[in-house]
Amino acid sequence: MDFSPSPLAARWLARLEAFQERYLLPHNAAWHAAAARGEHPAFVADLRALAREEGLWNLCLPRLPEGAPGTPLSHQDYAPLAEAMGRLPWAAEVFNCHAPDSGNMELLLRHGSAPQRARWLEPLLAGRMRSAFAMTEPDVASSDPTGLPTEVRREGDALVVSGRKWFITGAAHPDCRLLVVVCRNADAPDDERHGAHSLVLVPMDAPGVERVRNIPVLQHTALDGHCELLLRNVRVPVDHLLGGWGEGFALAQSRLGPGRVHHCMRTLGQCELALALACDRALERRAFGKPLAQQANVQEWIAESRLEIDQARLLVLRTAWALDHPEAPPDLREGIAAIKVVAARLQVRVVDRAIQVFGAMGLSPDTPLAYFLTWGRALRLMDGPDEVHLRTVARGELRRAEEQRGRWTDYFTTPEQMAAPVRLR
Repeated sequence: MDFSPSPLAARWLARLEAFQERYLLPHNAAWHAAAARGEHPAFVADLRALAREEGLWNLCLPRLPEGAPGTPLSHQDYAPLAEAMGRLPWAAEVFNCHAPDSGNMELLLRHGSAPQRARWLEPLLAGRMRSAFAMTEPDVASSDPTGLPTEVRREGDALVVSGRKWFITGAAHPDCRLLVVVCRNADAPDDERHGAHSLVLVPMDAPGVERVRNIPVLQHTALDGHCELLLRNVRVPVDHLLGGWGEGFALAQSRLGPGRVHHCMRTLGQCELALALACDRALERRAFGKPLAQQANVQEWIAESRLEIDQARLLVLRTAWALDHPEAPPDLREGIAAIKVVAARLQVRVVDRAIQVFGAMGLSPDTPLAYFLTWGRALRLMDGPDEVHLRTVARGELRRAEEQRGRWTDYFTTPEQMAAPVRLR
């Protein structure tokens, strides 16, 4: 496995970074000012149009069909670009590579019917609308999605959805037109788990859909929303079923895998920026008669952050490579679970050190560090808590140990073995 950027990735990375420096960074302060007022900046639409013209569009979709707008890249080639986007919280949207639309587009590409793709996928690929993925619920532990109770039942030629969802990313955006809702089938047996759910495509303006509130996350209110939604007997045509009846759990998991990898890629970009800012601050700030950069503990923080970022990047790239190679060893699920834990913990540690170097300024909105810290802490719960992913890794390790049970007994040394004469062949 060669983890250096391919020539293709290097070319597109150079173009993306030049675009960000020329067009996005000059607008960064204005974006944050608008977001603080709860407004969606009008200039983002202009930047999105410009990015699409330059081919910096839909870069995160390896299966992007020929003729669709954008540039398809493999997961491994997309990784350094996602890392660069991660430095700005709003950059991914400019390139139509943002969550949750990226995952929803992938779902529709792989499992949508022709009418579903025409109605929902084409506008998403073109950037004319937004979508949300409604999975998490307040009444159950969403670390076990097999227990989600929001119900779908069939009534003639209609599907009827009832339930409550929350922390639904993107549902507050004014262009959000579609909810991909994870529902439990009303006719599923009580003891059925993995085959009991379906995905239903619900228009945001369907009667019975109520956006209750936009929930702040660690006191930060996201512009696009982490919303609580109420679905009261929402009726949609039966052809709004995505995939097959009872396939919802498998489809949701297939969607979450690449999405988790994208989150981890962007996390690396935020960590790299946090470390760069900490180094600059350490070189310019003085305490006790010398720059912070000459303080032993600060040097240790910087070194630890560099080691941890590079280690995490190798694990993320290995997982991206495995996504691109179906013939890779069959531990992809464990690899995705592992990087989700590693990346979230990494961000909390690296950003915390950077804040310590900055002092009180690091707690203020004058730097991106406070936002990065809250995002990193939230990431330890989003797309599944650390404990669930650690269980996935442990189960894989124990399964392999069971398959090789007894293989390592020769490494034990007993008194009988020590007393036995050695015979050379």
